[in-house]
Amino acid sequence: MDDTNTDGTDGTDGTDGATKNDPEATRKRIAELMQEAMTRGQELTSLKLSLPPEDVIDHALTNPDGEIRLSELFGDRQDLIVVHNMGRSCPYCTLWADGFIGLHPHLLDRAAYVVVSPDAPDVQAEFAASRGWPFTMVSCAGSEFTTAMGFQSVHNGEAAYMPGYSTFRKRDDGSIVRIAFDYFGPGDSYCGVWPMLAHLDGGAGDWNPKFQY
Repeated sequence: MDDTNTDGTDGTDGTDGATKNDPEATRKRIAELMQEAMTRGQELTSLKLSLPPEDVIDHALTNPDGEIRLSELFGDRQDLIVVHNMGRSCPYCTLWADGFIGLHPHLLDRAAYVVVSPDAPDVQAEFAASRGWPFTMVSCAGSEFTTAMGFQSVHNGEAAYMPGYSTFRKRDDGSIVRIAFDYFGPGDSYCGVWPMLAHLDGGAGDWNPKFQY
């Protein structure tokens, strides 16, 4: 029986057998893969943006003053980033949101930026203050917005949320379209903690985000 692999690896850890014991060849392969990953990422973004924009109704949401429409979240901007947060009970969503604090002014220089969660506005305000979040926040409680965007479903009879973000454009006639969206999760490109931990000896290990350390 021929035990030769046909996938270009040594059959154990996925490394090229020719480079496994050759540090210089390994470094060269790493550089190649990094460039390939960057190219693939750009290709993926281009493919997402090539899809037709999705028409979105002017959903009603809630802020401390009462009802607020999706269209109002744009302010005087044509572009809007909405982060879909699962609420104060999720330490993972909190980790991602904490990471956006420093990015917030940079993002605002290009588009309006809002965080939406199922928490009531007063709960949002209290939690945001405790974390030092500078974000505009609105509640999706009682709204179809998060479901329509694909970030809420029903599991075992209860609402189940997914974290991520959507980008929107307000057209000159006032209509709203969603341009693209993505989900958040450990190892993604939106939270710098995970790739840094992955490069430690043993990776992230059993580490998980916490509200306090």
